[in-house]
Amino acid sequence: MSDVRHVLVLPDREAAEEAAEAFGERFGAVEEPRLVRDALAGEDDAEDAQWLLVLRDEDERLDPAELDAFAAEWDGWREEP
Repeated sequence: MSDVRHVLVLPDREAAEEAAEAFGERFGAVEEPRLVRDALAGEDDAEDAQWLLVLRDEDERLDPAELDAFAAEWDGWREEP
């Protein structure tokens, strides 16, 4: 097994929570994605934060193009490894 992870960057917490819920339904994931708040150093304002959805893909079954389209539904994107 590999330790492949995908990171989706989403504009706010609400979008990240919605995407995390929809992810399991869309991709049949057993494990729920991990939500991480990402802010620039020194930024305390929630509006300046991005939310990351970290997806484990040990079997490498998730298609990057499908993840790109999925993240775009919430005005987000997939980070390239």
